[in-house]
This record gives sequence, structure tokens and C-alpha cells, in this order.
Amino acid sequence: MRSAPGLTPLIGIVNIGVMIVAVVALLVLPFGHEEETAEHAAKPGTTAAPSAVPPPPPVTATAESARNVGANELGLVPVLMYHRILKKRVASIDRTPSQLRAELEKLAKDGYVPITAAEFVAGAVDIPAGAHPVVLTFDDGHPSHFALGADGMPKKDTVVRIIYDVAGRHPGFRPVATFWINADPFGLRDRDRQKAAVEWLVEHGFEVANHTFRHPDLYLLTKKKIAESIVRQQRLLKELGAPRSATFALPYGSRPKKRSTAREGKWDGTSYRFDAVFLAGAEPAISPYAKDFDRYNIPRIQSNGKKGECRKWCSQYWLEWLHKHPDRRYTSDGDPAHVSIPRRFRGKIQAKLDGVLITY
Repeated sequence: MRSAPGLTPLIGIVNIGVMIVAVVALLVLPFGHEEETAEHAAKPGTTAAPSAVPPPPPVTATAESARNVGANELGLVPVLMYHRILKKRVASIDRTPSQLRAELEKLAKDGYVPITAAEFVAGAVDIPAGAHPVVLTFDDGHPSHFALGADGMPKKDTVVRIIYDVAGRHPGFRPVATFWINADPFGLRDRDRQKAAVEWLVEHGFEVANHTFRHPDLYLLTKKKIAESIVRQQRLLKELGAPRSATFALPYGSRPKKRSTAREGKWDGTSYRFDAVFLAGAEPAISPYAKDFDRYNIPRIQSNGKKGECRKWCSQYWLEWLHKHPDRRYTSDGDPAHVSIPRRFRGKIQAKLDGVLITY
């Protein structure tokens, strides 16, 4: 696991709604496996997945309302990183279904609302006033992440089923996540079943994006080989019906020797360009609204306990830390058209956001 730098000084997190085009336009740049065995998911049937709770009616934030909920949209946001979800853990980064369920339950009870990695990068954080965004990310497209039963519903103890179960018990917990996948998504080899799985996830609000074709260590590859691995996966995703990958997660968190190769390049006549690149550890992310936000080096937090190296760098530690320091985490004003922050943080926000800024 990559050793982490010290916690970035308070700058924070984001919250601008995807519905407000004018605000999102300020933030978005112009450009836009290890495991290969699995049971095959059935083609989605007509039965719909548990539906998300309808969003609350639009609100307009004021300095008073922002103060009342302690809004700080320059606060820190946990971007949680998961790999395999196994009944019996094999590697240290594995989690069990019960561990995942317990962590999501804790997040829901603490007022966190999931958003996708793409929404986070775009500043499209449309959640209720007083709530906190969390980004749930799952690497490698493991079979434990997603599979459908004969009824067209996510199978028991898969990631998607667990997310829906938690959302069913906590109506404010939005059932979305980001899946960064490789060549055999969710362990499926049949192209039709791969396509059915990806389309089901996309239709239900999940992000399915590029994690390279065969999960190589990019630091060990030439620029050409890196581009080939990314483009081959990009072509596969397009074939499977996924939208353009706005985000990219580095396999093993390993950066290429020429770091820009991870965000843009070209191979065999096909080019790629990502809006953001995510790392593999090991602290909360800061806001895209912050002056020093680096969209090509976004940290994540490994989901794990507090033993060994995780004593201070994994999810249990950081979620406890954010709970003890509520003024340091992102808290929404409930208004996607504005960014609300305590007055003392005004100098940390991007100047181009002055027109939508609320301070108190």
C-alpha cells in the first residue's frame, strides 16, 4: 500500500448539483484482474431493482440556512476503495459481505450519501442539507461486485445487493457506486452477458469505467503499452454500452513514469482523455472547488480496520476521525446551485466560483 502524505490542510470537498448546468460548466474541463473466474450473471429480466428515494424538493440556500446546518462545501470527502468481497478473506484488502454491510450501515447512520466518482469530479453533488458525500469505488470488476439471479435482481451478498439492502433500510442512502473494470467484467467471459451486466448497472445509476484491459503495473510499461492497455479497455467499454469513462483508477495505485500518460494518450488511431485519475490511498479527498485541487491525483481510502499499516490510513480510522472533527468534513447546504462555506475559508476556494459562493 502506498505510504500517504500528511493530511492536506483544510480545504475540502464539493457540492454542486448536476442539475445546474451553469455551475457544473465552471468545474468540468473542456475534454471531456486479478480474478478471472466467476459464475455467469443471468441477463437482466424485467424486474426492476429497488428504486432510489425521490430527491427532496429544490431549496435555495442562504447564509442563515447554511449556518444552521453547519455547511462546509470545502470539507473533506472520503473516497473509499474496495476490492474483492469474500465470505472468507484471502488477502488483506479483501472484505467480507458482513464487513461491507456494517461499513455502509455506519455511513448511512452518520448522514453520508453516496455519489459516483464522476459526479464528485464534476462537482455534481446534489444531496440534502446537512448530509455528507461519500464515494464508493470498487476495483477490478470482481464477480462478488455484481451478478444477477434468475429474477433479474442482484444476487445476495454481492456489492450491488448489499448497497440496495442498506438503501432500503436507510431511505436517504443513495444506491450508487463506481466500478472500475478490466477485460472480463464481473468474471464474465460471454460478451452478451458482459453487455447485459454493464447496461444494467448504467441504467440503474452506477458508474462503470476504465481500469485498463489486463490490470498491469503502469510504472513498468512503456508509454505505448500504457496507451494500448487503456485504449483496449476503452473500446471494450464502448462495445458493452458504457458511456465515456470520465474517471480512471490506477491499477495498484502505480503511476506511469510519465504521469500524463495516465490521463491522455493515443494508440492504434484511438485517443483517450480522462477528467480525473484516482490513486490507491490513503486519506480523504479535497474539493474540486479548492484552489489546490489536483484532479489527476485524487486519493482514496482503503476499506479496512485499524491493524498494522491501516492503523492510521484505512477507512475505520478516517471515518472515526471525520466523525470527531465534523468541521473538517464536507457538509452540504442542500442547494446544488451554490457553494456554502464558513467565511474563514473563503481564500481557499477557486476565484471563478465567487458568483455562486455563500459565506457565513
